[in-house]
Amino acid sequence: MRASGWVCRFLAKSAQPEMDLLTTISGDMMQIAMIQDEILALKDIESAYMDRGTFFGDGVYEVVRSYGGRIFALDEHLERFSRSLAGIDIGGIEIEDVRARVLRAFERADISDAKIYFHITRGSEVRDHAGGGELKPNFFLTVTDAPDCEAQKRDGIGVSTYPDLRWKRCDIKSLNLLANVLARRDAAQKGCAEAILVSDAGKISEGAACALLMVPEGCYVVVTRPLGPEILGSITRQVVLKLAAEAGLAVIERAITPEDAKGAAELFIAVTTKDIVPVVRFDDETIADGKVGRHTRALMERFARLVS
Repeated sequence: MRASGWVCRFLAKSAQPEMDLLTTISGDMMQIAMIQDEILALKDIESAYMDRGTFFGDGVYEVVRSYGGRIFALDEHLERFSRSLAGIDIGGIEIEDVRARVLRAFERADISDAKIYFHITRGSEVRDHAGGGELKPNFFLTVTDAPDCEAQKRDGIGVSTYPDLRWKRCDIKSLNLLANVLARRDAAQKGCAEAILVSDAGKISEGAACALLMVPEGCYVVVTRPLGPEILGSITRQVVLKLAAEAGLAVIERAITPEDAKGAAELFIAVTTKDIVPVVRFDDETIADGKVGRHTRALMERFARLVS
């Protein structure tokens, strides 16, 4: 009781207006929360503030986009979402319910070219690593305008390398994105549009938010890292490799180094929100002649026809 009394006196001096919240119940101090400058009883705050996604990144997400009022590759994205949920042991989710929510929100937003983000977390509770009992998962979704990347597609982008600091299950599309954020912030400070993550072994993993693909000098080949726990199974990468094969380009899945990338004839990234974007600068090196390569342009045209 001496400790509780000391806490009461300390808080009374530092936050006198909130004394009504600092009363005791059955002799115990009331549990409280502070949101910005407001002190509230813990039992009275919205459950969103107690989300395990906020505390631990304990959830998974997806991003899909639409072209001309049609969502592209929704089935494939939902399949990956289901795998991610299973990968972190969040059960009880009906994927067809998720599909229905996505379609209902997309219809309500009425945005022709939209970016649709959604995530599911394990639920809300007082912060505890293991968690207690069965929680009700939380669902969240936004529909916004898809990014305008016309200039990037026309002129290409610069990218910069950054150490791959992520966890060892990057094939799960989890909410744990701090390493990606740090990489992208570093790239932005260098005037680049994307960060390319490099493993301790000196091999390129992928971009902070994309797959990286390469056309070597003098070859009718597209090279990209093979799938595995080191990278996310990109849906756009999957589509691009299929288009490359249809265009007569061989597909080789192997890890490459930054030096390989710098010496490439063509580089490009594949990402849901922008599909294919050429890379014309890698760190401080210009790729080939600094212009969009012919194979990259041909793949961009094929992708555009696919989604038109």
